[in-house]
Amino acid sequence: MIEEGQSAPSLAIATSAGETIDPAAPGGPLVLYFYPKDDTPGCTREAVDFTALGDAFREAGARVVGVSRDPMAKHVKFATKYGLKVPLAADEDGAISTAFGTWGEKSLYGRKYMGMMRATFLIDREGTVRRVWPKVKVAGHAEEVLAAVRAL
Repeated sequence: MIEEGQSAPSLAIATSAGETIDPAAPGGPLVLYFYPKDDTPGCTREAVDFTALGDAFREAGARVVGVSRDPMAKHVKFATKYGLKVPLAADEDGAISTAFGTWGEKSLYGRKYMGMMRATFLIDREGTVRRVWPKVKVAGHAEEVLAAVRAL
């Protein structure tokens, strides 16, 4: 997994908002949060929480983008169902999660499988990863990330 102080990988990430972002390119702070699957309880709560704080993130100059392996059509349906305002990126080929190190072995009820690790990265204006939250606990996470953005 990418660590604090490292440069963000240079990637062209297309979002549901119709924009393409490069985490390594200079710009405002960028929050990339990786989540396992659209329309599941924890992932929905996380997306709703980031949406609720969207104005505060924008006022702090930061963009927030959610990333999962779901296809863009599923992202659009998910965003519409819950009124999400956070752009979502479809990592169908795994290039983004591989570059950030968020795709790995998981375990559920003793069964091992490959899946998306819930993790968040705060990237500064110069493309350097300033904070990493591995193994995110959803409750209070968006607020904690916002506090870190404001502290940059």
